[in-house]
Amino acid sequence: MSQGAPNENEIRALLESAQKPAALAMKSHAYYRGKLTTQLKCPVRGMEDFSIWYSPGVAAPCQAIAASPEKAYELTNIGNTIAVISDGSRVLGLGDIGPQASLPVMEGKSLLFKYLGGVDAIPLVLDARDPDDFIQTVLNLQPGFSGVNLEDIAQPKCFEILSRLREAAYIPIWHDDQQGTATVTLAGLMNALAVVGKDKTQIRLALIGAGAAGVAIARLLFAWGIDPTKTIVVDEGGTLGQHRQDIPSFSPAWDLSRSTNPAKVDGGIPEAMADADVVIAYSAPGPGVIKPEWIKSMAADPIVFACANPVPEIWPWEAKAAGAAVVATGRSDFPNQVNNSLCFPAIFRGALDVRASTITDEMCFAAAGALADWGKADLDADRILPLMTEMAIYPLQAAAVGVQAQKQGLAQVQRSYEQLLDRAEVLIGAAQAATDVLMDAGCIPPFPED
Repeated sequence: MSQGAPNENEIRALLESAQKPAALAMKSHAYYRGKLTTQLKCPVRGMEDFSIWYSPGVAAPCQAIAASPEKAYELTNIGNTIAVISDGSRVLGLGDIGPQASLPVMEGKSLLFKYLGGVDAIPLVLDARDPDDFIQTVLNLQPGFSGVNLEDIAQPKCFEILSRLREAAYIPIWHDDQQGTATVTLAGLMNALAVVGKDKTQIRLALIGAGAAGVAIARLLFAWGIDPTKTIVVDEGGTLGQHRQDIPSFSPAWDLSRSTNPAKVDGGIPEAMADADVVIAYSAPGPGVIKPEWIKSMAADPIVFACANPVPEIWPWEAKAAGAAVVATGRSDFPNQVNNSLCFPAIFRGALDVRASTITDEMCFAAAGALADWGKADLDADRILPLMTEMAIYPLQAAAVGVQAQKQGLAQVQRSYEQLLDRAEVLIGAAQAATDVLMDAGCIPPFPED
């Protein structure tokens, strides 16, 4: 791809490339009837095994768990089982399509948990639009799971649901659209700043979008050391700040409007980007949401994260031509893909392996640091993060997360870094090997070629 404006053939190729996954997804989902099934992990050789795994033998482990609930982690698969839960109110870039229509995404998320993290994830979609109903349902499900991944829930209720569940639940509750996106964005920014040689405490940041991702990114970046007083956030109403009188006090944007933009810069995206070192955008699909001339107004060697899907806020070659030193997007067909799949399977792997009671910002820092450290091996402006297929990154993050949970006193199981690394490598490797065996045996048949 040329660094200047694309020619007609390149535009056609881009459009064809963008449309191809959707067409293949329709065919392959119909052929396989989804992506998941229930697979045994124990041998079945005859009637004797049935009597062990079910009646009458199964009564013994049931009685043991009734007498000592902790035995469930020894006698069942609960320690490696989580739920992926959504109400379908904000799915990918599709909006409110309802719970059943969101099921392909929840199955896909579960696939990634298993293949990249060795975690058994069960997709659950709830017809529960009221936050109270949703929260109570999740709390009622706790006895069967060791964690919950919340997915594709509209704002502002996603903030309330996450906050209340984290307070009330006794298992880790995680919202990937918030915490996962923030973690991988932090990892990418760590390495992008290393590329351009800038100090996190000194940079000026423009954050475009104050939705679930934007709010979580702001919180995590500020906790990491980015100065909120050097930050300007933009939502649909313009720049946030104390000059905005239209933001209700219960909105997450309220806190951002009080902690950022002390100069009360008024306007929109161009005003926020002027003299900024970094712009991070999780807003509306482009192109044209961010204009090249606004990048030209930024500080020297600017960093541009244009992460809207399926089309970034500005095409990468336009950003580079305008002077961007590092450009990242959410797409896999451009360099520097910022994808939360790089971190969420590993974070849960680490949390489950020490039976952590929650997942903290510090555990996210540990994952981001491990991810960024691996990326430094081949660090340059077009490679600030590893690819999803670089499998070594997942055990490394899992081990770092598990160690951090123990440091914070949140773990019910104590394991060394080496033990956690080995366990993650075994479980993730087993999940991938099992898939290979099923494919080789024809139990997962190849997709027929047209």
